[in-house]
Amino acid sequence: MNKACPECGDKIIGRADKKFCSDSCRNSHNNRQNRDSKNLMRNINNKLRKNYRILETLNPEDKTKVIQSKLADAGFDFNYFTSIYTTKKGTVYYFVYDQGYLPLEGDFYALVKRK
Repeated sequence: MNKACPECGDKIIGRADKKFCSDSCRNSHNNRQNRDSKNLMRNINNKLRKNYRILETLNPEDKTKVIQSKLADAGFDFNYFTSIYTTKKGTVYYFVYDQGYLPLEGDFYALVKRK
């Protein structure tokens, strides 16, 4: 049974369950399959990564308080987050992966890290 590599079309030699002729073809195929195929997805993922880096930088000790202007000056976009957590008391935390923020009074934000 001669199988052809789905990436380059060359004959596959080796184990019966082998799918690609080389590591290079396997990597090329998987990279093409897993890349962000649309600009919209790529742009959103970039904004989420940027928000995460900002929260991580401003919150090195897992819990702190910052003013909104400090987040805004760093380029934080409040429209992009990955989840919302509501406590039993009704307090709403916004999370970017495991880094979260809670809007407080007076343009302050509590930054937290979910464990």
